[in-house]
Amino acid sequence: MDHWDLIAGMSAQDRAALTRRRNAPGLWHLAGHLTLIAATGTWIAAGWPFWGAVLPVHGIFLVFLFTLTHETTHKTPFATPWLNEWVGRACGFVLLIPFEWFRYFHLAHHRHTNIPGKDPELEGGGLPGTRRAYWWRVSGLPYWFRVIRQIAALVRGQGMADYIPNAARPLIVREARTMLAIYALAVGSLAISPALFWLWILPVVLGQPALRLYLMAEHGRCAFVADILDNTRTTFTNRIVRFLAWNMPYHTEHHTLPNVPFHALPRLHRIMAPHLKHTAPGYRWFNWRLLRDLPPAP
Repeated sequence: MDHWDLIAGMSAQDRAALTRRRNAPGLWHLAGHLTLIAATGTWIAAGWPFWGAVLPVHGIFLVFLFTLTHETTHKTPFATPWLNEWVGRACGFVLLIPFEWFRYFHLAHHRHTNIPGKDPELEGGGLPGTRRAYWWRVSGLPYWFRVIRQIAALVRGQGMADYIPNAARPLIVREARTMLAIYALAVGSLAISPALFWLWILPVVLGQPALRLYLMAEHGRCAFVADILDNTRTTFTNRIVRFLAWNMPYHTEHHTLPNVPFHALPRLHRIMAPHLKHTAPGYRWFNWRLLRDLPPAP
């Protein structure tokens, strides 16, 4: 059975129930996520005991807004369209991700999941091939270099791949230029107060490795084929990670039916569980196995 057979075997009623969009679950989840960010941010700003140790925790809460940015490209976390648009833009801004550009990047990833030469997420070679490359990836530095280069290219009207329609390109350029202007003001504010450095810049750098470890499990070491059941992995993890990642550890389920909102993915998982081909019992397990099998740098 492939994922097309699985979808065909679902009743229209089940699919309608799974894909129904609502505001309440997304707003409650967002409130919880923002509460965590506010709590750790307050701890750092107040200089409470061990505030330095809270910096990477605050950073993890911030960088996992990526999973909400990702989800809003599908317009599924909320029933109200403008909520999806503006929440996605705000979360993307925190992580230097131009939302309009990322929408088309991510939809191309869904259209050609794990297909070399077509899936934009495979640009640069997919998984690292050596232990040195693994740790370089996990550091998060390649991510920051890449997104900074991407914004710089978009500001100049460049960096547009074939999957971005011509009609969308002027808006993408305007968004990138607006983001750059706001970032310049943010950097300028550091001359007055270091608050943004301690509450945003340093934490997202410290938190980025956690997101890199998480993302490598989604498609890493899966087949380069079109069948979602064979090219995507579901990772079993604890409630905290599922919460921060907006249920995206149910990743095979998400790729099989991308229009299913995050809050319905556990129900979809119960339907799909017997048919999953790639699973992992945790992110630590996946990354330990990956690192163990990689050769050292030549």
